[in-house]
Amino acid sequence: MRGKFEGMQVGAYCIHRSWGLGRIQAYDERENKLIIDFEGQQKGHGMDPAFCVNRLEILPEEHILVRHRNNPDKIEEMLKKRPTDVIVAILEQMVDNAASTAEIERQLKRLMGETRYRKWWLATRKQLVKDPRVAEPKKKTAPYILRDEPVKAEEEILEEFFAIKAPKKQIILAEKLLLLSISHEELQDHLPDILKILTKGLQESKLLSHGERLHGLWVRNDLARFIHEDVESLSPTSVSILQTVRNLGELVDQIPPSYHKRFLDLIHRSYGEQGQKVIFDLLKSSAGKFTNECINFLIEQDLVELLKQTLERWLNEQNLRGPLLYWIVKYRNSRKFGHMLHDLISPRLFNAILFAVDYESLQTAGARRIALADLLSDDSSLISELLSEATPETANDLATSLILNQGFEDLTKKSLLARFIRHFPSVQNLLSSDDSAVEDDDLQGDSLIVSRESYDKYKNDYETIVGTKIPENKRAIALAREHGDLRENAEYKMARQDQDALLARKSQMEQDLARARISDFTEAPTDQAMAISAPPRSGAVQERRGVFPAGVADL
Repeated sequence: MRGKFEGMQVGAYCIHRSWGLGRIQAYDERENKLIIDFEGQQKGHGMDPAFCVNRLEILPEEHILVRHRNNPDKIEEMLKKRPTDVIVAILEQMVDNAASTAEIERQLKRLMGETRYRKWWLATRKQLVKDPRVAEPKKKTAPYILRDEPVKAEEEILEEFFAIKAPKKQIILAEKLLLLSISHEELQDHLPDILKILTKGLQESKLLSHGERLHGLWVRNDLARFIHEDVESLSPTSVSILQTVRNLGELVDQIPPSYHKRFLDLIHRSYGEQGQKVIFDLLKSSAGKFTNECINFLIEQDLVELLKQTLERWLNEQNLRGPLLYWIVKYRNSRKFGHMLHDLISPRLFNAILFAVDYESLQTAGARRIALADLLSDDSSLISELLSEATPETANDLATSLILNQGFEDLTKKSLLARFIRHFPSVQNLLSSDDSAVEDDDLQGDSLIVSRESYDKYKNDYETIVGTKIPENKRAIALAREHGDLRENAEYKMARQDQDALLARKSQMEQDLARARISDFTEAPTDQAMAISAPPRSGAVQERRGVFPAGVADL
């Protein structure tokens, strides 16, 4: 406590839990208050020293923040040329020379600012792996520790590698040795044993998936090249593993993204003339980084024209899936891919996007976001580009599909429809009629007076259509799409016809339910009730037969 009071000198730097870094400017004896300027916050703020004891951290002159404020050029040079020295300086001021990732990031944020520190920290963490002074955390919750004695990272990894028995963990540790860029001279004495252990795990372990086995094999082969081993003679081989795999799409998900290109090269070499077709099949069902890797690989093989034709064919056959559609839209204007994707940006692509969003909403459990739907909403110019060649009729059809789409929230739909209306004002009619269908004030003149029994039965029928029949129809459409060319696919055409009928029925039932007014008929006018046997007059109470079968007929 006494040390803290003694540290509260004019010119000393301090940190407040809420206001951040500050500097003591003066002491007001009359008010018994320290006058502190906080960076970006309050200037000349008065604080009672007794209050400051538990609210302020007084920083020593050796603290990295104090050094930066007093000598910014020197610390900036350290940030650029010796980044790991900055982390060492932070750890030196911590209790037990240890700090969690969050504690280090708080210091870096104050040192460099929110935006700059993130990129700097990402690059520096990779260099810390090689710094013998700092022990990296073994778990996410563990701290960074400043060692008493420097230890080479490779020595730690080797010690752990030979101590554990789990093949999967051994592969990860062996890969770390590669990432350290160790020369074969430094590792030469241990390499034979490392290769022997890795090979045994690849051959005998039943706990490794095919993807993990391939990953381990590639790591083993790269290490073997340090001692000029003929990696093709080492068993198992990558080709032998590939031959045991039935589903290559599932295998992709098991392989680290950094090895995707190597995987595609393996397919290209292993499948001969069929390799090209296999890679296109993988592209068709690809997602995320693997989509981009497939595209780049095919371009490197001088297959740009074939790739363009294939994407156009898949679009015409309505076989483009959500992740690939997302990639097309995202990179449509890029310098590298834009020329290849230009002709795909069309109303037909828009229709495929809406279908993919609707289909994914059916498959998605809970409130998980749909990336393609978010991209359509966030990209303000996308709808304009997709509709650039559309006719008013096509725009109305697409707007109707959007209104019926289950993958968008109502507010998002209205926002997207507003973009339609800028180019096709006639779409406003769809939006207006949709809104009026749920406004009570617009329904009073055309009500359907029904009994509770009739209403409940009709609502149950509606829920069956929405919850059972429409999802079943979507699955039927998706299954029919897998059968090939949609132009000669009878099952697909029938399923789409059923979809049109179901969606029309759903829309009509929503309007009827909105118009329905439940009554026990105790106050129903006799003359109007009797009038239902004759054609309904203007203003008469009416119930359409076949819609609410119990309704007024209950009278």
